[in-house]
Amino acid sequence: MYKCKNLGVVVGPGDDAGVFRYKDTLMVETVDIITPIVDDPYTFGAICAANSVSDVFAMGGKPLTALAILGFATCDFGPEVIKRLLKGAVDKLHEAGACLIGGHSIEDNEFKFGFAVSGVVERKNLLKAGGAKPGDILVLTKALGTGILTSAIKKGKAEKTLLKEVIDSMLLLNKTASKAAVSAGARAATDVTGFGLLGHALNMAKGSKINLVIHSNKVPLMSKVKELAAAGAVPKGAVKNLEFCSRNTIFSEAVNEGGKLALSDPQTSGGLLIALPSKGLNKFDSAMKKGRLTYRVIGEVVKGTGKLSIK
Repeated sequence: MYKCKNLGVVVGPGDDAGVFRYKDTLMVETVDIITPIVDDPYTFGAICAANSVSDVFAMGGKPLTALAILGFATCDFGPEVIKRLLKGAVDKLHEAGACLIGGHSIEDNEFKFGFAVSGVVERKNLLKAGGAKPGDILVLTKALGTGILTSAIKKGKAEKTLLKEVIDSMLLLNKTASKAAVSAGARAATDVTGFGLLGHALNMAKGSKINLVIHSNKVPLMSKVKELAAAGAVPKGAVKNLEFCSRNTIFSEAVNEGGKLALSDPQTSGGLLIALPSKGLNKFDSAMKKGRLTYRVIGEVVKGTGKLSIK
């Protein structure tokens, strides 16, 4: 992997975001762009913002500024659509504590939108994908299924009423979960997005040089995801994620193909996977309950060499 020789680099490529030390400040930098997954411009803009700032929260940081990146066909989308898109984004950025300070747009046949986000993090609060230690417990702060459900709804294989659960999840910021993790003494976290739970868990295992044990029956899934995955109604990304992760993942016989695909489902604005010291669980639980948020303990960290064990 590429490594920068600049001594200011604290966290380089391979984590959720880069971290750079400038004098006494640790800056967190990330960028994320997605294509439309809902029809309403305002909602899509808000989801894009929540998705983009999530990387900063995954590092234990605080987002401060954002630059918008927009690609669209000017013949197909007028000013009102773009205004609604930006309105949704700005409202969600404000909720996250960040300000939109500029951006760039290009002519593109495929609509896409996202942000380059800058934030800060205190050294003592820094969460890294490679910080997990044997004895830690694994917690997941959002249910899986955004990829499977949005794909199935678009193809007419699932009811549109299921979209509310998906949208509510994608709009939920990881701000409170990040603060809860830091306050409970966590040193490792990652947000579950395009590579699915398996992909991001595997990155954590490799980065920490340990093994992760995940109990599939404890992983929260959105409504109908289990049934859709069992029927093979999944996006191509889930299949590709599973193919890639299977090389370093041991599945028990109790985990069927549908279960494997559900764990590989590419998420948009997913939750945080946190490696938490067991003694910090009560404090984490209190912070999450105070924010009226749910989570699930899904596994543990053990000694190893960067592999996953799914039971």
